[in-house]
Amino acid sequence: MRAAPTILHLDMDAFYASAEQAAKPSLRGKPVVVGGLGPRGVVATASYEARRFGVHSAMPMAQARRLAPNAAYLVPRFALYRSVSDQVMELLGRLSPLVEPLSLDEAFVDLEAGGTADDTASALEIGRQLREAIEAVTGLSGSVGLAGSKMLAKIASEEAKPDGIRLIAPGTEREHLAPMPVRTLPGVGPATADHLRRAGMTTVDDLAEAGEAELVRLLGKAHGASLHRMAIGLDDRPVVAERDAKSVSVEDTFDMDLHDRVRVRTEVERLADRCVQRLRGAGRSGRTVVLKVRRYDFSTLTRSETLRGPTDDPAVVREAAARLLESVDTTGGVRLLGVGVTGLADFTQEDLFAQAAGERAAAVPPEDAAEARPQDDTGGHEGAAEPEAGQQGPDNAEQLAARRWPAGHDVCHEVHGHGWVQGSGVGRVTVRFEEPGSPPGRVRTFRVDDPELRAAEPLPLVRDAPDYSSWPASRPKSRSGAGSPGAASRP
Repeated sequence: MRAAPTILHLDMDAFYASAEQAAKPSLRGKPVVVGGLGPRGVVATASYEARRFGVHSAMPMAQARRLAPNAAYLVPRFALYRSVSDQVMELLGRLSPLVEPLSLDEAFVDLEAGGTADDTASALEIGRQLREAIEAVTGLSGSVGLAGSKMLAKIASEEAKPDGIRLIAPGTEREHLAPMPVRTLPGVGPATADHLRRAGMTTVDDLAEAGEAELVRLLGKAHGASLHRMAIGLDDRPVVAERDAKSVSVEDTFDMDLHDRVRVRTEVERLADRCVQRLRGAGRSGRTVVLKVRRYDFSTLTRSETLRGPTDDPAVVREAAARLLESVDTTGGVRLLGVGVTGLADFTQEDLFAQAAGERAAAVPPEDAAEARPQDDTGGHEGAAEPEAGQQGPDNAEQLAARRWPAGHDVCHEVHGHGWVQGSGVGRVTVRFEEPGSPPGRVRTFRVDDPELRAAEPLPLVRDAPDYSSWPASRPKSRSGAGSPGAASRP
């Protein structure tokens, strides 16, 4: 524990939904839900306006539509979210060499290591400047927590939401934690909380008063001892600048169960190619290929095959995944497929580039592996998988149109300019023509095959953002000249 609140936790507010509201002026102040729009889609993020109706992350999209039928439902635009995340992480990197990203929209920062704060006053000032910088550069808001430990800094940022800053003074940790529910502490999930409740413990103070010995008796030595330390406010975990990913994986959930074995294999091979793209993008290779199959009855099977050495060859991963599929009974239908690579390394073994051909004739029996959630900070796309070109499947014209023109995605028309898709159906696509910083735009409808309409890249949320290249040593100057920095309106 530190004597000064120099650990900062940043959590962007309703990140995906707020980015969409900033990009689409007509949606500001209105309920927005981002996620997979298919029958089995899941909510990724809901705006604060949508949360008032009871919509929340991880909720089935069908339930969200019942709760908030008039909300805007949009397909995620990860290219935009990554771009904004890069801007935010660049600002954090100016505060300290020790930045620990937890996801696209969340990170810890060790201010002491960066020499940017050493007491309460300087920590609060940096926190305020950071929030100002994020809004100026991205047009979005983030909540900041400051404390002497990672656990308390994260709790502080939760208390600061939305769009605030909260500092928990060192020395007040136990008093601050005492009335909170046990699930506030890291590592306490529903099952552990229920176990503790049956033992008469519902608050953090109950855990602290019970003592370490009692918690060890109830939960085991490692978990019990760790939980007691946290209950009395002790957390010595350092901010770690680089967190090595243990795996790279991708997965897709399908609108309708896949029954055609050929289609299933095609999807597995496509996922393998996407997985290798991410693997190479991270400059890594891997030795173990993992296949995940969720069947029609929600049973999930995971199979793995370990190669002779690490590889980043798409043919090797593709064929290994196909071999693993041969051991899986897909009778009755498949609702989800995933392909991953574990055992990551920073190099490849050259002879593995010839391995695919050599192993076609002799498949290695797959090994059962414990099911694990894919370590992919973008999340699996909850929606229909995109079929290979020329592939014959059960898709109808409406499904194909929805895939070509996903709701919320950017388009450009040769006459009307930049806009976004409001929806498609019956051979038509409806577009609202507006962009960040513009007034709410007009809506027009086109044929889905209109030659003047094309997909487009997302536009920056803030144009002519102020220059923070010398921050925090000096305050920023506007790139466009005199005057105060101009930021997009906060959603």
